[in-house]
Amino acid sequence: MWNINAAATDRRSQVHTEIRSPIEAVLGRLVWFVFGFIEVLIAIRFVLMLLGANAKAGFVQMVYGVSDFFMAPFMAILGTARVAGATFEWSALLAIAIYALVAWGAVAAINAISPREHAETVERVEKQDDVNVS
Repeated sequence: MWNINAAATDRRSQVHTEIRSPIEAVLGRLVWFVFGFIEVLIAIRFVLMLLGANAKAGFVQMVYGVSDFFMAPFMAILGTARVAGATFEWSALLAIAIYALVAWGAVAAINAISPREHAETVERVEKQDDVNVS
């Protein structure tokens, strides 16, 4: 007589779903972030000068020191108007406009090179087969 062992199988599976943004979208967001930071820094500089902030204060020195690097190409283009300790720096407004145009152009170039707009969905299925022999 034959002794037959019954095999019990237990099968499990899991589905992992990931949504991946295209690299072009990530690069575009990075460009907007970097240029946005530069523009906000220059805008803070503009407001501090307009209000006649104390140039010896630590925060003001930091803002002027960091923004000087980004303002260097625009310093001699337009003049500044001074009234009662306040300075209206036309160069800062020009710099903000130019940096915004450069950011827009960079993002447009990235999108023109590879115009994927939608994220891709990646699904990964993991299967686990357990075979129990009694």
